[in-house]
Amino acid sequence: MRNLLIAALTLAAGPALATGLEIDVTGEAQGTITVDLFEDVAPQHVERITTLAEEGAYDNVVFHRVIDGFMAQTGDVEYGKEGGDMRMAGRGGSDLPDLPAEFSDRAFERGVVGMARSQSPDSANSQFFIMFDAAPFLDGQYTVVGQVTDGMDVVDSIKRGTGPNGAVIGQPDKMEEVRVIQ
Repeated sequence: MRNLLIAALTLAAGPALATGLEIDVTGEAQGTITVDLFEDVAPQHVERITTLAEEGAYDNVVFHRVIDGFMAQTGDVEYGKEGGDMRMAGRGGSDLPDLPAEFSDRAFERGVVGMARSQSPDSANSQFFIMFDAAPFLDGQYTVVGQVTDGMDVVDSIKRGTGPNGAVIGQPDKMEEVRVIQ
């Protein structure tokens, strides 16, 4: 009876959120980036990222905007697929609705993963970025979703953008596969 009750309570609680991601990167950068996701800080954003990763939406999506000393941005599942129109990369999202901001007191430091958005604080959808260095001007303005725990050497080797606003010209590095880890 006790085991049945525990099983019923577990099912009623719903699925457990992921604890992280493994991102296999190919191109000039080669290797795996491991990210610890902060479901306690940004539960809706973490759920979105894990949903898209589980669906394979992030597979073969490029790092379209990479600014040395600042960040590497990816996650445009609409226009950012390898072989797509890179002139549009960074303008798209998923078919899911935009998310309300989940700002926190977590600082944007080296290795922090944040959600990209437009001018509206409530416009994050699928795109995210990984910090090369600290950027305190982002603190409290963007949603922090996680922290790189392994593979910062891979992040550091992602091809930098040379175009307007850090756009990557030529063949950008890509997330070949993104896996959810428990």
